[in-house]
Amino acid sequence: MSVAVRSSATAEDLPTASFAGQHESFLNVRGETALVDACRRCFASIFTDRAIIYRLDNGFDHFKVYLSVAVMKMVRSDIGASGVIFTLDTETGFRDVVFVTGGYGLGENIVQGAIDPDEFYVHKPTFRQGFRTVLRRSLGAKQLRMTYGPDRNSKARTRNKPTSKAEQRRFCLTDQEVLTLTGHAIAIEDHYSLKASRPEPMDIEWAKDGQDGTLYIVQARPETVASRRSAETLDAYAIKGTGTVLVTGRAVGEKIATGIVRVVASPKDLDTFRPGEILVADATTPDWQPVMKMAAAIITNRGGRTCHAAIVARELGVPAVVGSREATAKLRTGATMTVSCAEGDIGRVYEGAVPFETSAIDLGDLPKPKTEVMINLGDPDLAFRTAELPCAGVGLARMEFIIQEHIGIHPMALAEPARVGSAKAKAAITRATRGYSRPADFFIERLSEGVGTIAAAFYPRPVIVRLSDFKTNEYAGLIGGAGFEPKEDNPMLGFRGASRYDHPAYAAGFALECAALQRVREKMGLINLKIMVPFVRREEEAKRVIAAMERCGLKRGENGLEVFVMCEIPNNVIRIDAFAALFDGFSIGSNDLTQLTLGVDRDSEIVAFDFDERDPGMMEMLRLAVTGAKRNHRHVGICGEAPANYPEIAAALVGWGIDSISVNPASLISAIKVVADAEQRPLGAA
Repeated sequence: MSVAVRSSATAEDLPTASFAGQHESFLNVRGETALVDACRRCFASIFTDRAIIYRLDNGFDHFKVYLSVAVMKMVRSDIGASGVIFTLDTETGFRDVVFVTGGYGLGENIVQGAIDPDEFYVHKPTFRQGFRTVLRRSLGAKQLRMTYGPDRNSKARTRNKPTSKAEQRRFCLTDQEVLTLTGHAIAIEDHYSLKASRPEPMDIEWAKDGQDGTLYIVQARPETVASRRSAETLDAYAIKGTGTVLVTGRAVGEKIATGIVRVVASPKDLDTFRPGEILVADATTPDWQPVMKMAAAIITNRGGRTCHAAIVARELGVPAVVGSREATAKLRTGATMTVSCAEGDIGRVYEGAVPFETSAIDLGDLPKPKTEVMINLGDPDLAFRTAELPCAGVGLARMEFIIQEHIGIHPMALAEPARVGSAKAKAAITRATRGYSRPADFFIERLSEGVGTIAAAFYPRPVIVRLSDFKTNEYAGLIGGAGFEPKEDNPMLGFRGASRYDHPAYAAGFALECAALQRVREKMGLINLKIMVPFVRREEEAKRVIAAMERCGLKRGENGLEVFVMCEIPNNVIRIDAFAALFDGFSIGSNDLTQLTLGVDRDSEIVAFDFDERDPGMMEMLRLAVTGAKRNHRHVGICGEAPANYPEIAAALVGWGIDSISVNPASLISAIKVVADAEQRPLGAA
């Protein structure tokens, strides 16, 4: 029988210090001699250089930290899988998800960042209600599998071997296994929270035995970084310039840093590293920590968000981009770079010093206006981070962003793949949908996970998702899209919005959109999701869309489903009483409404000076829209930057009784202040 010999020190896994990787552990230990030797090495590791430095940095007395050794049966994860679970999102501290990572073989590769693992999210509140659906998943490369060494008497008790392409293309866990691990993780968190008399997010290690398929929890300890962040202060970083992106990877943290690159090819190069430089390496190990604490930022070729580099970077508060795959090849020592982890899940390394801005916001000092201030959001990668902002929900979630960035294929090309004429597009679709029963299932899963992530992040606050509103030229730019889209001289006024949904040219694609939204509400349990129909020209068109949605399983009023309409065409305002009979609420789209009211092409630089929401005619349109909706007892909001940019517009909207104002996240704090100030002033006051 083989065993694992693992160190366990009294100062480890504290709320303020993890001691991650500081002391030794040995896997696949066989025989009495090897066992005694491994135990001695574990005891001795309390005085390795890295452990001594860590204690000095964290103020621990060297002679008051004691170490014990645990001898545990080896789970046969060498022929199975293993990984790490956090009961929160490690980058943002968002606590309503369980984050599961995994790869093939023994777990050391994930901890050390030697592979890019599979990642899964499950939403805790709806899981507790009985819903059993993975919220979101990401397929990792899982480049290596750590297995037992070939010779039981050798000191090389483990070895790495490359995983096959087939293994890399499939997830190491089934959805059911992810959900089983989630149940275990929530039970562990609840147990420790009860003991601690407060919420206690956990860092958990799991292993799957490849012989019998049993899932084991092999370690659990408090999470020590993301859960300790203050909820009262918001540190905000924002890129303010542009630059060439040299490499990308997984973002760790939310900061931005500029510095000089130092490529470290091996441990012997660590002596050349200088404080304030950007550390670039294939991967990092615990021995590197003294250097990592001096780095302005860290970039690695390999690793996921639970690798050693990521864990240490979070603890140090240093931005890191992990799993970039080619950083050591593309970045050169001595070059100035800017590392940005403030743009969502993707970390970007820019050439040169790109300007950025930092600010600290005391949320306790913000006013609390009666008018709901919401945000516009289309990127699921920003959802957990943005949900921390003091907003009333999402007033506009743009579905087309998710389709473009996370799917990239025309919905009709997935609904009716036989009609795709381009050989190149067919090949791309085949690659993207590998592993799915049909291409349509790829679209439904990806879109539902993108929309669901946003809905879960803000749950139970309302999230209003707008059905796809690409123009024909934008749709044509998607993979396989050219053969499905007509060529129009003015796509802004053409085949867009509601006119598409029940049209034979797009009805099959619209059915996929509906199937994805139905999955979010019914399978994921995220009934805070509301649906909004854009660019509805006439009442008859509205009726056809509502009927098409009902045929696809989205019946207005069923299971609390509310259907809103964009109020962005003058006819929506003129006929607001009729539209109010068909929809549950209105969202004023100030950009299109201004364009169509003033007859100004908002994309034309020549006449851009005439595009002004403060025009008296436009202000009257806004008044009629708000008062008309209120007259019909319908919710009315506005999704646009006008109220944040122009306090007089905010004051007017508030005075007319608007229910909500939705702005981009960057404008939220200023919008809250503007709206609160507007509520203190009488209508028409300067």
